[in-house]
Amino acid sequence: MTKLLSFGQPLGAIMQVAYIVEDIESAMKHWGKTLGVGPFFLFEHFALDDYRYRGKPGDLDITLALGFSGSMCFELIVQHSKSPSVYTDVIEKKGYGFHHWAVSTTRFDDDLVDYAASGNPEVLYGVVAAVDARAAYVDTMDNLGGMLELIEINPAVEDFFSALKAPSVNWDGQHPVRIMGE
Repeated sequence: MTKLLSFGQPLGAIMQVAYIVEDIESAMKHWGKTLGVGPFFLFEHFALDDYRYRGKPGDLDITLALGFSGSMCFELIVQHSKSPSVYTDVIEKKGYGFHHWAVSTTRFDDDLVDYAASGNPEVLYGVVAAVDARAAYVDTMDNLGGMLELIEINPAVEDFFSALKAPSVNWDGQHPVRIMGE
């Protein structure tokens, strides 16, 4: 039986759906009002340690917002820097909108090898220091229509997503944008 993570998604399954937006403030309000996603937690100038784009160190400046609907996390992303990235790749190819699915894994290294072997190379790699975990995107644009992110699951990551989900349960639409800890 597959382990059910504390925020409600099965380990190894899609845990997040992500979209690139032009205006994150407007997008959070729109998603909250029209889709009931929220509240959103805003992470301005989100940092990735050891960041690599297509295997090379790069410069990335993004802001992201995370909000839940049920046990599914939705991510909104805006890129501030002009540097080439997985986000500008998709914007140039098809514009703003859907970008990737994120899948939870405890087999991070093995999964990266498996995706590369099946023709889906790593295109982004980074470490999220606050939770001591890695994330990587693999290029699945041609066969899935979007990229796939692998999120390394450890107790800190699981607790983080559970803490984001908790305020969404019975959310009344008030305070649609929050900062962690408020």
